[in-house]
Amino acid sequence: MISQFITRLFFLSFIIHVCVSQAQTAKKAVPKLEVNPQALNFIVMGDWGRNGEDHQKEVAAQMGKTAAAASVDFIIATGDNFYPEGVISGHDPLWKYSFEDIYTAFSLQWNWYPVLGNHDYGTNPDAQVAYSKISRRWKMPARYYSNKFSLNGDTTQQVLIAFIDTNPLLKDFYRNSGYGPNVRSQDSTAQKTWLKKVLSDPSPNIKWKLVVGHHPMFTGSDKRREGYDTRNIRASLKNLFEEYHVDAYLAGHDHSLQHIVVDDLDHFVSGAASEVTQVGMLPQSKFAASKYGFMLFSAMPDKILVQIVDENGNVLYATTLKK
Repeated sequence: MISQFITRLFFLSFIIHVCVSQAQTAKKAVPKLEVNPQALNFIVMGDWGRNGEDHQKEVAAQMGKTAAAASVDFIIATGDNFYPEGVISGHDPLWKYSFEDIYTAFSLQWNWYPVLGNHDYGTNPDAQVAYSKISRRWKMPARYYSNKFSLNGDTTQQVLIAFIDTNPLLKDFYRNSGYGPNVRSQDSTAQKTWLKKVLSDPSPNIKWKLVVGHHPMFTGSDKRREGYDTRNIRASLKNLFEEYHVDAYLAGHDHSLQHIVVDDLDHFVSGAASEVTQVGMLPQSKFAASKYGFMLFSAMPDKILVQIVDENGNVLYATTLKK
């Protein structure tokens, strides 16, 4: 009888130990969001405009909480801003149903810097440029543009960000019945000449150079790993980014969250602000997840902390870029 009691007591102690260990492991697997009010903080999200459907509202709500906690300065949208075919004008109802009525948190009322995705080319991409004159927070002065952001108000410490339009860089789009007319209205040679000029800025105040585009250069999804769009972007931009010492390329298009490092250039794919799709790991992948969420960048003169956050506020992954 006593031996049975001891055996049961030992078994119960073992179960408690296992449960405590699992709880501790789970706690370690979900680190707390690290915030730094002194940094230049911005959210990177993409592939989102679905009238609130497919977790768009849930991700938006968490973006608001994260933005408030981190004192976010602005938001970057990596394209496919309005499904299924963009907007037709600055007064299209989708502005209300997919943007204004979804991202309502006070912490998300700062400037938004979007780029155009392929779905935004379905109707009138210039309507998104025009909305900059209607909305206080929508800042898209042209189909491609750049901006310098000061670190903690110090103009001698800046982050240069080029916001590019990757759609005209895809050869197949010129033959596409939906995208073709709008793609042909863009001069891809002129854009690349402009991009070289922006990235060659000799100012000693520039501490970081980032580029934002819709289509990724590298991705772990089976569908696009060696797709025509990924190969076209790689052929068009990889050498240029290396020549002008770009620190990181931020993209969307793949509905996932990824960090990939190739030839010392960091690639981040943030296209999971609504629908998510399959993703795998490349040999160069540091992280990949088919999870709804976004990224928080916190830039300082000598480092940038990047945290990947899911719709529930869990930090799935964190990495630091260093100078």
